[in-house]
Amino acid sequence: MSDHSSNGTPVTAEAPQFEVAAKNPARVEKLTAIMFLLAVAGFAAFGAAFWQNANNYWLGGTLGFSMSLFGAGFVTWGKYLMPRGPFEETRALMTTTPEEQSALIDDFASRGKVAVKRRGFLVGTMAVAGGVFSIVALFPLLRSLGPVPKGSFYTTTWRKGSYLTSADGRRTHTSDVPIGSFVTVFPQDDIGGAISQTILIHVQDSAITTKAGRETWGPSGYVAFSKVCTHAGCPVGLYEQLTGLLLCPCHQSMFDVAKGALPVFGPAPRPLPQLPLYVDSSGYLRAQTGYDEPVGPGFWERGGTE
Repeated sequence: MSDHSSNGTPVTAEAPQFEVAAKNPARVEKLTAIMFLLAVAGFAAFGAAFWQNANNYWLGGTLGFSMSLFGAGFVTWGKYLMPRGPFEETRALMTTTPEEQSALIDDFASRGKVAVKRRGFLVGTMAVAGGVFSIVALFPLLRSLGPVPKGSFYTTTWRKGSYLTSADGRRTHTSDVPIGSFVTVFPQDDIGGAISQTILIHVQDSAITTKAGRETWGPSGYVAFSKVCTHAGCPVGLYEQLTGLLLCPCHQSMFDVAKGALPVFGPAPRPLPQLPLYVDSSGYLRAQTGYDEPVGPGFWERGGTE
């Protein structure tokens, strides 16, 4: 910083010189741009690896590679391509004129912009690298939300003609379930599925109608209801033959089988959905169609009982 002469007159300073440390700035610019471009490729590779649930070697390698190059590009730019001081300028005694103030503002602004305006390509590559990283940084958040539910809130894997299949993969025949007993069944393509699990009960030896409109749903006294409790989603796993009630052991909700699994006790807000059945020519129990309403508890909050 310049001082003043003995008579108080400001010493005139030379115009600022925007010098850089690099002996060959063009070469350093290219090297920095290459670093940013490789960082872009690395960030994209990390995003792809994360989305495909690759192992930690790929995740750590691609992220470390890209972050290192991104940081090295910044360091190289700042160390070799930014203007270097010291800078000298005049200093007013007490007050400054409007012209001097304007000149000071222009000079201050030009020092910060000179290394950017002259290197637009580097700014572009840096922006691309930063943009790609910002997008990829959202991937962990999106993946942590789990798979897209699609229509699973409303439907199960039960379809027209699905065989009622036991947990060990055997199709359920009418002779397999005596009167008064029950078994847990699944569609043949989703054995063990938590949402599609269904309880099959042999209530009597003749057809049973649990509700108007369901005259064909209970052939030979067999009825099937979703095993997912409509209160908190626990498996309804107990059947009392004498009372004809299904019991959820979690919160003691009780459902009347003869009345379409209507809740008669406990916090369950609505009946268990019933699966319409039929017996094929070989005596195997199969689904007429899938459930006609969502199973278990959920956002639809129908409330009340039927």
